[in-house]
Amino acid sequence: MAKNELQHRIKASHFPSGKSWIGYNLSRMKSQRQLLWMSFPFIAFIAIFAYGPLWGWLMAFQNYRPGLGFFQQEWVGMEHFKTLFTDPTFVRVIRNTLAMSLISLFLGFVGSIGLALLLNELRMVLFKRVVQTVSYLPHFLSWIIVTGIVANVLSTETGIVNVLLTKLHIISAPINFFAEPKYFWGIVGLSSMWKEIGWGTIIYLAAMTSINPSLYEAASIDGAGRFRKMFNVTLPGIKPTIIILLIINVGNVLNAGFEIQYLLGNGLVQDVSETIDIFVLKYGINLGNYSLATAAGIFKSVVSLVLIFMANGLAKALGEERLI
Repeated sequence: MAKNELQHRIKASHFPSGKSWIGYNLSRMKSQRQLLWMSFPFIAFIAIFAYGPLWGWLMAFQNYRPGLGFFQQEWVGMEHFKTLFTDPTFVRVIRNTLAMSLISLFLGFVGSIGLALLLNELRMVLFKRVVQTVSYLPHFLSWIIVTGIVANVLSTETGIVNVLLTKLHIISAPINFFAEPKYFWGIVGLSSMWKEIGWGTIIYLAAMTSINPSLYEAASIDGAGRFRKMFNVTLPGIKPTIIILLIINVGNVLNAGFEIQYLLGNGLVQDVSETIDIFVLKYGINLGNYSLATAAGIFKSVVSLVLIFMANGLAKALGEERLI
């Protein structure tokens, strides 16, 4: 078949009745106008509340002073970005943010996938549902309640961790976990994992229901045990879900959080507890330096966007599922 004839047939199948690309799409929009009208409120909501505020990014390039008009502000170019990257405090909070985010990301992924695999193997339906319910209830608690529970568990006087370690003769005296900087990142990571492990497990359990049961039967015929099926059938079956969630979470690496670090932090662990969000609050908003706070926010957004595209590109290069 000649190349021109093939292209003509493909074109005819894509744009029937001899319509052009514009005419074809206009006719499709006309036939789907009800759906377009229904989606309009959501598009308007995103445009107003997600993209509209982006004009405020211009403050990062000004010495913004409240009360002055837009054209009365002093434009300083990249001055606030230079201030950020030469400030040792900002470099330290980037380190803290990255460290706590990566620890929470790793523990969250491993914990959720591990719990989902174990729950999937359970045959006692009632026990499985009870474990599921108990594990995802902390997701609905606020960080104020969660940090209160963590503070009680790690208390030097009545905390169960110190009591157990003392009874088992692992330590001779209670440890003040909130006064030692070396424990803070681990406390944040484990607290985040405990709060979100059940919620993440639901997603993986839902993905496991889409695995073809004949794969398990074939594995059984081949003599595979439960652990072999878990690693050779279940894990590959949920791999696309894992990749998609990993790409999404990589984009939030600089969103280590604000509440838990702010509520559990104190002067003794300040060097390891401050994140970019706390930096913005303390050195930007509280001191009235809105331009510096905006510059820090732009840095977070740009880095997050770059990380998402890098993770998406890596997934595409490896032939895995991707987000974009």
